[in-house]
Amino acid sequence: MATEQELTDFRTQAAAWMADNKPADPGFLLPQTFMEVGSDQQLEFLREWQHKLWSGGYLGLAWPKEYGGGGMEPIFQQIADAEMRKAAVPIAFNVIGLGWAGPLILDIGTTEEKEKYIKGILSAEDIWCQGFSEPDHGSDLGNAQCRAVRDGDDYVINGTKIWTTMGNYARYMILLARTNPEAERKYDGLSFFLSPMDVAGVDPRPIRKITGEYGFTETFFTDARIPASCIMGEEGQGWKIAMQTLQYERGAEAGAAGGLMQVRVVIDDVIDDLRGLQRDGEPVLQDPVIRDQLVQMIMEGKAHSLGNRRAAIPALTTDYPGSLPLSSKLRTTEYQRRMRQLAVATQGGHGSMYVGDERAVSGGFWQRAYFNNFSTTIGGGTSQIQANIVGEHVLGLPKS
Repeated sequence: MATEQELTDFRTQAAAWMADNKPADPGFLLPQTFMEVGSDQQLEFLREWQHKLWSGGYLGLAWPKEYGGGGMEPIFQQIADAEMRKAAVPIAFNVIGLGWAGPLILDIGTTEEKEKYIKGILSAEDIWCQGFSEPDHGSDLGNAQCRAVRDGDDYVINGTKIWTTMGNYARYMILLARTNPEAERKYDGLSFFLSPMDVAGVDPRPIRKITGEYGFTETFFTDARIPASCIMGEEGQGWKIAMQTLQYERGAEAGAAGGLMQVRVVIDDVIDDLRGLQRDGEPVLQDPVIRDQLVQMIMEGKAHSLGNRRAAIPALTTDYPGSLPLSSKLRTTEYQRRMRQLAVATQGGHGSMYVGDERAVSGGFWQRAYFNNFSTTIGGGTSQIQANIVGEHVLGLPKS
């Protein structure tokens, strides 16, 4: 167990390193989240930064040393992440690897899988994407129809996945595919693969978003052959493994390697950017309705912060154990959406201006942030699905 002095010394060291190594403005628009990496220029900038962060000793601190991690207590990564937020450094873009695939492989993967994949995730050499959602099945993940048919030492994949973030850059995909269409329960016919992307028959096509940016792809599999060794566990265990993966994605399980997955935005940033802005000749911040809305946001933001601390103290969550982690994704993404919406709405006529308009408040940051935030309220399970999870698994409500 680290001493208080050791933690203090590490915090000082991390703060100094961030100050000395934070990259300068590259002169082009950087993604606000890992879901907007849409150009080679952005990718190479962020790949270099993540590699620097890892080689400097501030990423993967709690992952095993033998696989490229730091082999330290999780508190050290928490401190490093806090200093990243303070310094407002760029994001660690390989989030699906760092936050979902990596923890999954470390938890249930074989020694061979850990040796093959973990270090490349940390160093940003190997980018990962996720192949869960399909165009025809919306939030009904259990009804996935992408097929994986065993053929000797290979599986042959046919089907389509959508919203595969950075699919056009990824080397590997965590893939949920149907190996047994005749299974009595649809969930029992699914299997989970650590699938290579650089094989014939895999065609990721970028999707242009309302912001004009890219980041998502629709990925087509046409007789794509992957080694049978890519399967995790056994055939038919895909649903169980996918649910474990979603626990990481939704923030209910620890284990992520660290780093920032999106540009940090707090209510203080909204207030700062509204200073000097006027409506009907009066400062916007003097409007009593707007002041009340901002205070409500401040209170809610504080509640989220205190809730995260409370979740770590079992005695304070005996009424509904697990409720805070299970509801975290729903609460935080919807809070962020409403915060960004408020920032745009309070700009009045300026709210209609976007990135590139010299009259836009803060260069159109809030408009772009508002549009981009919808990906967080959809990815990992829509807000509606998250509400169902809370209702069923926390409150014990019936499914119908």
